[in-house]
Amino acid sequence: MHQILKSAAAALALLGFVAGAQAQQKDILNVSYDVARDVFKDYNPRFIAAYKAKTGEELVVKQSHGGSSKQVRAVADGLEADVVSMNQPTDVSFLAEKGLLASDWNKKLPNNASPYTSTMVFIVRKGNPKGFKDWSDLTKPGVTITIPHPKNTGNGRNTYLAAWGWALRQPGGNEKTAAAFVGSLLKNAPAFAPGGRDATTNFIQRGQGDVLITFESEAELIAREFGRGNFDVVYPSQSLLTEFPVAVVDKVVDKRGTRKQAQAYLEFLWSKDGQENAAQNYLRPRDAEVLKKYAAQFPPIKTFTVEEIFGSWDKAFTAHFKDGGSFDQVYQAK
Repeated sequence: MHQILKSAAAALALLGFVAGAQAQQKDILNVSYDVARDVFKDYNPRFIAAYKAKTGEELVVKQSHGGSSKQVRAVADGLEADVVSMNQPTDVSFLAEKGLLASDWNKKLPNNASPYTSTMVFIVRKGNPKGFKDWSDLTKPGVTITIPHPKNTGNGRNTYLAAWGWALRQPGGNEKTAAAFVGSLLKNAPAFAPGGRDATTNFIQRGQGDVLITFESEAELIAREFGRGNFDVVYPSQSLLTEFPVAVVDKVVDKRGTRKQAQAYLEFLWSKDGQENAAQNYLRPRDAEVLKKYAAQFPPIKTFTVEEIFGSWDKAFTAHFKDGGSFDQVYQAK
């Protein structure tokens, strides 16, 4: 009888230990844009190890990727993201408008809550057979462009705004000439991919298009996956500085009790290790020392911001991407 009681006590103790371990283990979900898969695939193990070393807590990080606007709509419709990491501020602001996070979300972390930057470049066939050098070359007859949809993806919107901004900054450039230029560019894009990674797959694996317009960081990811001998990277004379805002989804973390973990997950993006991960994935780090260390892989390029050209992201979105805006007008006219 005594032995049975001892065994029962041991079993209860084991169950208590397992229950305690399960209670201690937390999971968080990062809902992100399409081409960030590899960035966070490398980042998550770094953060999890550092977080465990600091707190002793086991943490599981789950990922969800897709077209950025579709992703935030899913969060707004109930997908319980503890954090979001996007490629345009308007998507995060959309969640703030829905009451899921603070209206001043971009003040909660440094650099307008964007831990790194990039720019839009051209991926062309090996040897650049059509001689692409600048945005003007993309409107020539016989050129086929591969891009994701500008109304549904951050990658596509950044491409559209980069082309519009370049046209505005040309001698004699104005809204009318910019609209005409972007309309000509879209004529050479016969079909839009649903996301940035889909556009890459169409260009690299399916051989669609003469040029893929995408983030500078995507070029290195393409090289890793498909080999460096299959394409060249062309830097235009000017392009858009792209930012990648992140935010804690307040309504979700308060419900799930994961605020501490979610906040730590995002703050680590600004750590030396987080900035190293960004640079190793060809995103331009904010940390000056890390950027200097990796300077050889980031050719100089003249960039402009959305704020400089359009006033703000909200103004750009309203003018260009809302129904009936400039995108609809130039696309329907093409």
